[in-house]
Order: sequence, then C-alpha cells, then structure tokens
Amino acid sequence: MVGPSRIDIHTLTLDELTGVVNLYPWYAAARVELSRRMAALGDWSEQEFADQALYVANRNSLWAFVRNSRKTDYADKDVATILASYMEASAPQTTEDEAHQVRVVGGDYFSQAQYDNVRQSADNIFSRFAGKVKADGSAEEEISDIADRFATETLARIFAEQGRNEEARRIYSRLVLDIPEKSAYFASLIDELEQN
Repeated sequence: MVGPSRIDIHTLTLDELTGVVNLYPWYAAARVELSRRMAALGDWSEQEFADQALYVANRNSLWAFVRNSRKTDYADKDVATILASYMEASAPQTTEDEAHQVRVVGGDYFSQAQYDNVRQSADNIFSRFAGKVKADGSAEEEISDIADRFATETLARIFAEQGRNEEARRIYSRLVLDIPEKSAYFASLIDELEQN
C-alpha cells in the first residue's frame, strides 16, 4: 500500500514505535526496529529480547542485536596484579607434617596426623566385616538375614542359580504368603527346586 496511510517505522520516534508494537503485536518489522534501537541504547536485557523474539520469524537478527549490545571489557590492564596476588597465595609452604599428604576424592588434602585426629572406629567397616567373616564364619547367617529382609522373586532366582536352594525355597515360601495371587506360581517354583 502506497500513499498517506503507509507508515515508515524507521522515521518514528521511540514512543511512537512502542505504540505501534503495542497496537500491532504481530508486526515483526516494528519489533525488530524497536529491538535495534533498544540494543543501541543498551537498555534491554536478554530476557526482553527473548520476549520480542516470540513475535519475530527470523530470530537471528535479534540475536545479532543482543550479541552486539554486550559490552565486555577485555583489557588486560590488571593482569599483572592479579597474577602477582595469585602467585603469592599459591606459593607452596611445606612443613615436615605436610610432606605425606593423603588425597581424598573431592579435593580434600590433609596429612596423616590430621587424619589420625579425626579418625573414628566406624571408618574401618569393611575391614571389620572381612575380619568377622574369617573369624567366626558368620557370612551364612548374614546371607540368610538378607534373604529374610529382602524377599523378592529376583533374589530367590539368584539364590537358585547359585545352588542355594534352601534360601531360594525360604524366599518363595515367604512370597506365597506375601503375594497370594501368585501363590500357585511360587509353589511350582518350590516344587522345581525340590526336584533338583
């Protein structure tokens, strides 16, 4: 449309352009022009550009405004002072106590003396368990205890595959009581175990 009803969005003031965008929300060219002007002023955040992008088909032009509006100072005028302060802070100061460091996952560093100060008897749970098994042979009791606490069909199947038919029978018997709708199925598995 040519003539007096045509609006040139490039000649509008910022207030007029904002009015056009508010009156015609899907007028993408007006939104792009408003975004260009606001990027030049540096008044908008990335979220405001993202809001405008909802109404614009080609969002690359808006991204170019966002990218060009970022003003980052890359000057290296303070690099020397930053490096000097970092070098002073990270200078190694080794004492005899810190000569033998223990490294723990997570980046904690401490000496053997520091570890001995905080060490508790519960820290050696695995070595105590292994010593207990060797000393009194209570591993079988613990396996049956596990079978009683975690009675599942999968655990029973694992015991059966390992040849531990007694534990598997005990779990299947418990499952007959716990899941009555599958009792015939579990009874057949118990019979199969007894035949082997």
